[in-house]
Amino acid sequence: MKRVDGGYEVAVTNTGTRAGDEVVQLYTHQRASRDEQPLKQLKAYERVSLEPGRTKRVRLPLHTKDLAHWDVTRSKWVVESGTYDVLVGASSADIRSRTALG
Repeated sequence: MKRVDGGYEVAVTNTGTRAGDEVVQLYTHQRASRDEQPLKQLKAYERVSLEPGRTKRVRLPLHTKDLAHWDVTRSKWVVESGTYDVLVGASSADIRSRTALG
């Protein structure tokens, strides 16, 4: 996974013998927060069709505003400082790449 302007880029390869589709998903996890947060939050996804043995680079957008959550004590959207994990995979249970942001 590589950070690019406005998001992240990952290489997806079809290692099988038949054409197939994959839904590449990007999740975030906030390590510490004033408020209770979900373990993972889906922020972007893209469906990719690949022939056998082919690789495609997929760009998934992630902007600072995408990290905001509603703070009920302040009655506004906030992006807390701290470390966020950026996770990419085929599902929330099948994470294949991760990096830290912040």
